[in-house]
Amino acid sequence: MSRARVARRIAAAAAYGGSGIGLLGGAAVGVLVAEVQLTRRKVGGPPELPPQADGRYGAAFGQRGVPALRLAFLGDSTAAGQGVYRARQTPGALVASGLGAVAERPVRLRNVALPGACSDDLDRQVSLLLADPDRVPDVCVIMIGANDVTERMPLGRSVRYLSDAVTRLCSAGCEVVVGTCPDLGSVEPMGQPLRWLARRLSRQLAAAQTIAVVARGGRTVSLGDLLGPEFAANPRELFGPDRYHPSAEGYATAAMAVLPTVCGALGLWPEAEERPDAARREALLPVAHAAARAASEGGTEVSAARGPWALLRHRRRRRLPAEDPAPAPETADADAEARPPN
Repeated sequence: MSRARVARRIAAAAAYGGSGIGLLGGAAVGVLVAEVQLTRRKVGGPPELPPQADGRYGAAFGQRGVPALRLAFLGDSTAAGQGVYRARQTPGALVASGLGAVAERPVRLRNVALPGACSDDLDRQVSLLLADPDRVPDVCVIMIGANDVTERMPLGRSVRYLSDAVTRLCSAGCEVVVGTCPDLGSVEPMGQPLRWLARRLSRQLAAAQTIAVVARGGRTVSLGDLLGPEFAANPRELFGPDRYHPSAEGYATAAMAVLPTVCGALGLWPEAEERPDAARREALLPVAHAAARAASEGGTEVSAARGPWALLRHRRRRRLPAEDPAPAPETADADAEARPPN
């Protein structure tokens, strides 16, 4: 069965209340559970709270009298920035600083991501963001899916939770960018056959996430293949001390992929880049085919075009600011060390 057809079936299961596709027999599940337990013993030490990066970035632009853009991050430990020790190294802070530099406006970041969260936690996170009508974000970045795979959540159910979150955010007037499920097959201590299955499930989930998000008015950026080969080639540089979460360099790689799509969603990117460029293998494709291609080509953006078609882009990545040029006083936490857990 083609990747596009599998992604369509998972997305359809999400839309109609199914649980997704069963891929494994009982004996295979037993082997994989044993592999998961072995991998968990190999990776990581005791979990630490990620740095608190909420606050205002690009404060120098506030002198121009323009209101701050509101940026929100939702999702799991990757969205929260677990694995680094300084808030400015988290993906939320990196994207906020880059967005402020592109827009020449201050950016107020709010991160409600929860380490260890699966997609069923998105409803709670969205409710937190939408509780105050005067603080609804202009743009939301969601990074979710890895725990859904490791916790064996049915893929259709996982996609349904994400679809509902995107629908609520778009209905509230937010632009939504989803960093799809990363390639879990790149985790260094993971053995076979778990590595093969983790990669397969990660890509199936990422493609199905893309179909659902685009149908509901959001955009996606594929993180799987982007992080997979690069992390596999440079594990010491791109994985953190726990050998599972990204390092500061790994988060910067992901943030550079997400930032252009965030800027495009807000109308801040040059108009010339809104047209597909054949030289960069951009194209108009049926949504399922665009989703399947994006799942295996890192840094690929997929957004709605017309009818059943989607626009597949490979936006040029822009260098991120080294650090926020002038953090506002109320965001001293943006440069602070991570607080240890109580």
